[in-house]
Amino acid sequence: MIVRPEQPADVDAIRTLTETAFRTAPHADGTEHLIIDRLRAAGVLTLSLVAELDGAVVGHVAFSPVTVSDGSAGWYGLGPISVDPALQGKGIGGRLVREGLKQLKTLGATGCVLLGDPAYYGRFGFEADPKLTLNGVPPEYFMRVAFSPVYGGGTVSYHPDFYG
Repeated sequence: MIVRPEQPADVDAIRTLTETAFRTAPHADGTEHLIIDRLRAAGVLTLSLVAELDGAVVGHVAFSPVTVSDGSAGWYGLGPISVDPALQGKGIGGRLVREGLKQLKTLGATGCVLLGDPAYYGRFGFEADPKLTLNGVPPEYFMRVAFSPVYGGGTVSYHPDFYG
C-alpha cells in the first residue's frame, strides 16, 4: 500500500469510497463526500491523501483550514477520513492520519483538530482541550493535536464550504 497526494483521476474514486464508507456510520449524515467536493472546489482542500492498494483507492483523508476565534493561525481540521469497509481495521486509516499530520507539521501548521472517537484518535496524540471548542459538540469528542507547546484558544470554525 502507498499513501500519496490525490490526483485529478482519483476524484470519482474518492467520492465513491467516502459515500460507501459513511453509508452505515452511526453519526454520518450521508453528505461527507460533498464536504470534500466543496472544499476542493473552493481551493481550500489543503491536504488530500489517498491510500492505494493494487492500483485502487482504498482510503482517503482530507485536511482543510479552520479558524480560531482568538485569531490563532495555522490550525487545520482533519476530516472526512474514509477507508473501504472491507479493509477497515487493517491500519489504513492510521497510516493516513500519521502521514497527514507529518505533512501538516512540514507545512508549518500550529495544530490539527477533529471531531471523533477519543479512543481511536488518542493513539495519534489527539486529546480534548478546553482551550479549543466547537459549538454544539460534546467537548470530549472535539480534540486537537498541537505541534507547538504555545498556542491560543477559542471557538473553532471550519471553512464555510465544509458545511455547504
